[in-house]
Amino acid sequence: MSASFPGELLYTPDHEWLLKKSDTVVRIGITDFAQDQLGDVVFVQLPEDDAEVASGDSFAEVESTKSVSDIYAPLAGTVVAINGELDSSPDLINSDPYGEGWIVEIEAASPEDLEAALGELLDADAYKALTAEA
Repeated sequence: MSASFPGELLYTPDHEWLLKKSDTVVRIGITDFAQDQLGDVVFVQLPEDDAEVASGDSFAEVESTKSVSDIYAPLAGTVVAINGELDSSPDLINSDPYGEGWIVEIEAASPEDLEAALGELLDADAYKALTAEA
């Protein structure tokens, strides 16, 4: 299977994707490449709504038939939405990683904080190159 790399998203070296939802909020999930490497996702440990996360810290876990993988926060902020659908349908991460399989939305403290964090991330071409080396 060939992984997809939507151009409107930004990516982390840890295989998370980010979609900017507002001046301070991003939606986060794991990439098509990551879900393919994991295999069938059977459980997702989600953070609490309103949880504070620090950049680089693990805030969720994705468990598959092969392994358990931590999901790392690509920015500091507050969890403002969690995808509760993953409780009953963790396989959404496999079937629709960039859509219904999103994991959380995090709000940065300010638009400047969000822009600074996004400036550290990879565009689709850079992420595709990274995965080609894997």
